[in-house]
Amino acid sequence: MGKDGKDTTDGARAEAEAAAFLSAQRLQIIARNFRVRGGEIDLIARDGKITVFVEVRLRRHPDFGSAAESITARKRARLILAARHWLATRGEMPCRFDCVLFEQLGGKPEWIRNAFSAD
Repeated sequence: MGKDGKDTTDGARAEAEAAAFLSAQRLQIIARNFRVRGGEIDLIARDGKITVFVEVRLRRHPDFGSAAESITARKRARLILAARHWLATRGEMPCRFDCVLFEQLGGKPEWIRNAFSAD
């Protein structure tokens, strides 16, 4: 179990399913689990000339809210921090933040493009 109570193998599987889904949508996955002090990005992809930072969420128990509801302001801030580190080491480029949400493993994902901004 991970520190958030989720089975970490389920999280890894959700990320793999999200990567396969995004690849089928013609995005190129360029990094997985990018970590810096204070933040992490599940997937980083390219959509043409745009760098896409992707948060993957799996929520199977509605008692804890939906997958989308689990992406709190604090979580968004941590994603933005990690994205700024990524961009600082690779040069500024157009980017966006997407979310791929699963209510169950093996289910159809919900893909939210431009889910939030760094502003």
